[in-house]
Amino acid sequence: MEPSHPPESLWQLKPWWCQPWSIVLTGLVIPTSSWIWLHRWWITTPATLVILVWWYLFLYLVPREYKASQADQ
Repeated sequence: MEPSHPPESLWQLKPWWCQPWSIVLTGLVIPTSSWIWLHRWWITTPATLVILVWWYLFLYLVPREYKASQADQ
């Protein structure tokens, strides 16, 4: 019996609401909605910065580390 291999892509392990498209869509909707409803740069700007950090972590760093760990195995 052959041992099962983990998926090559991290996204194959994630549910639909944690896919790149849903992360990007949510990250666009939140600051856009904030600006449309509030028109306050001092609320929208920090929200946008938090989202950019979130994107960097979950759309770049985490998948890169997952791929590197798969390559090591």
